[in-house]
Amino acid sequence: MTTPIDLMGAPGSPYTRKMLSLMRYREIPFRVHWTTGQVPEGFPRPKVALLPTYFLPDKGGELKAVTDSTPLIRRFEADYEGPSVIPPHPVMAFFNDLIEDYADEWLTKAMFHYRWAHEADYKNAGPLLIFWGSSVINDVTAQGLSDHFTKRQIDRLYVVGSNEITAPIIEAAYIRFVGILDRLIAQEGYVLGGRPSAADFAIFGQMAQLGIIEPTSAKITRDISARVRAWIDRMEDLSGLSPKGSDWFETSSVKEALGPLLTEIGRTYIPVMLANAKAVMAGEKTFETRVDGALWKQPTFKYQAKTLGWIREAYFDLKSKNQKHVDDIIKGTGCEALFEA
Repeated sequence: MTTPIDLMGAPGSPYTRKMLSLMRYREIPFRVHWTTGQVPEGFPRPKVALLPTYFLPDKGGELKAVTDSTPLIRRFEADYEGPSVIPPHPVMAFFNDLIEDYADEWLTKAMFHYRWAHEADYKNAGPLLIFWGSSVINDVTAQGLSDHFTKRQIDRLYVVGSNEITAPIIEAAYIRFVGILDRLIAQEGYVLGGRPSAADFAIFGQMAQLGIIEPTSAKITRDISARVRAWIDRMEDLSGLSPKGSDWFETSSVKEALGPLLTEIGRTYIPVMLANAKAVMAGEKTFETRVDGALWKQPTFKYQAKTLGWIREAYFDLKSKNQKHVDDIIKGTGCEALFEA
């Protein structure tokens, strides 16, 4: 019997929800330690305090704390049998990588914004984040912790790019995204066909917060699409799903199926990602760009420059015929700017 993987996380962490859902689907045994940030006794501390934190052996068998969901998914693909979440066709695998990154790095802006920018939302989230870690914290202590954490998170809204200038861009983009996701999953059930991909789990992680927990965005989600709201619940546990290899979209149908989503990515995330990477390379602390014709301004984020490198690497690793196929699909979406000189 396979030894369960230990990890610590929180229900309010979109990346925890992303990974737990994926592990259920892939039938990877695990033990989750719910936390408000404290590392469970007997486990190593991570270099950077992020959730979820996995405790996995290195090549020498020593337990290490590992935190990045994207490479973890690829590690589990190699280490565990079961249904893959990476499409076998290189073109489909590329779009899986791009959409997963969009969910992890752009949709999370909407998640953080809706959680902390509106009074109804932060009054809802603050106490939940404390009690998700432990149900036995007394009310007075919980309130103090909630007030402290809430103030800290509101003060950090600028880090993800949420401010008075960008708020209308974030909210309009979220409304469009819910409508796009509704039409996309109406085709075959998931983002890349009739079976879930890493991109689905990344989207689910953010939507498990936006569509359920935050009152403002939850209402928006339900008002736009009962289908999306139901999809979020279904994605929580797909352990009974038995996908077939033929369930992925045919590459010939990708342009039509993914066109609206790729256009939305090109409209919002691509200009922010490119401007951020340019600023990081120049050693600048903030950057400005235009999104939908409006000003976008935020601090630089080194990790997102790193993920841009991953996306470009995935593209340039493709054989020429597959690169051309990708080029044909993204033409006119704005995503082609990723690979321009």
